[in-house]
Amino acid sequence: MAGQGLLTVRGLTRDFRGFRAVAGVDLDVVDGTVHALVGPNGAGKTTLFNLLTGFLRPTSGRIELDGRDVTGLPPERIARLGVARSFQITSLFPQLSGQEHVELALQSPSGLGWRFWRSAKLMRRYADRARELLDMVGLADVAEVPAEALAYGRKRALELAIALALEPRVLLLDEPTAGMGLEDVDRTVELIQRVRQGRTVVLVEHNMSVVGRLADTVTVLQAGKVLVEGPYQEVRADQRVIAAYLGESSDSDDGAGTGRAAQGGTAHAAR
Repeated sequence: MAGQGLLTVRGLTRDFRGFRAVAGVDLDVVDGTVHALVGPNGAGKTTLFNLLTGFLRPTSGRIELDGRDVTGLPPERIARLGVARSFQITSLFPQLSGQEHVELALQSPSGLGWRFWRSAKLMRRYADRARELLDMVGLADVAEVPAEALAYGRKRALELAIALALEPRVLLLDEPTAGMGLEDVDRTVELIQRVRQGRTVVLVEHNMSVVGRLADTVTVLQAGKVLVEGPYQEVRADQRVIAAYLGESSDSDDGAGTGRAAQGGTAHAAR
């Protein structure tokens, strides 16, 4: 696969009062690719995401961004280095419009977003760029609508526009299609395919059909450790992955039952 390692993790571990949520994870995310983190509930995916973005400090291990050690840096410093993320649960200001949300995100690196006494003219210097980003995620027609009035799928699109406003080199998406109907899922997949150009994307995703459509590389976690890593088609057929999601088959000593599960079950096991 073309490209060089942009985000590198070595021996990453996180303990919570005797419970090891992430256990010695090694990870190489190649520049310009989409890298998916998947696994059963409790596998350590979200904890790993929080470690990568500075919301948790590792117990041990090292995280490098383009060769720079960023281990234990706070989220705001990691964001300034070009890493942006979305969250599994939407977190927007209900009364602010999409336009206002994105303008605030654009202003945040300069500090203007906190200077509420400045003139409206100065505060809206990013209006054109905000409209461009909203158009990119398909929200140009509702730019002035309060966030609370947006449908769920459009709220997730707005969060993506906010993340893009930070001009990230690495975009981390936590469950981008969680809770969506089929139409919104398709729209979100198309959106991620569009905005991935020139960026590196790391996503936690339960919907394996989404992973198959987007990911260049899939890392499967189980009990805080890397179980399998590789292209989607190889990973989904791996017997260790099938067992992790569905349990070992007792129907056949030669594993035929598990093999059948690989054809139909793995794709939806964690939706």
